[in-house]
Amino acid sequence: MDDLTDKPDQPLSNGDGDWPGYARGDDSARKDYFIERAGYRFAGTHLIIDLLGASNLDELERMEHALRDSVRAAGATLLHLHLHHFTPNGGISGVAVLAESHISVHTWPERDFAAFDVFMCGKAKPEQTIAVLEAAFEPRETRVQEILRGRIAIDDDDHLR
Repeated sequence: MDDLTDKPDQPLSNGDGDWPGYARGDDSARKDYFIERAGYRFAGTHLIIDLLGASNLDELERMEHALRDSVRAAGATLLHLHLHHFTPNGGISGVAVLAESHISVHTWPERDFAAFDVFMCGKAKPEQTIAVLEAAFEPRETRVQEILRGRIAIDDDDHLR
């Protein structure tokens, strides 16, 4: 498919209504990047990471470095990073858009709390972001929830058959 970023009037489709363009059952052309592990197939791993008793949550430069380091640690591909610094309390909201999905953040420095949302597909390793975030923000406690998005038993997955 052509790069359409400079052609806004053209549709993001291959023209026959079957986007992306591969046929069911054609595993050689399968481009969904679903993960297979322990008898299941799923779109990706979604980590909900809460940092409690954390510090430096109002430092924009530290947040940018932590997100970039997290992307590298996970083996992901950064497409875009946007951070917004709120006033007067200094909280930060932002997102790192990845080829593999995203990392988002919202901080409450007045409460020493940060909420990170890490979702990655393919060969990326989102669990590698945890140590990076802990090193950057030194929380008293880290809580992590893992969700396997779109999880289905491989034997029950007839989507591409």
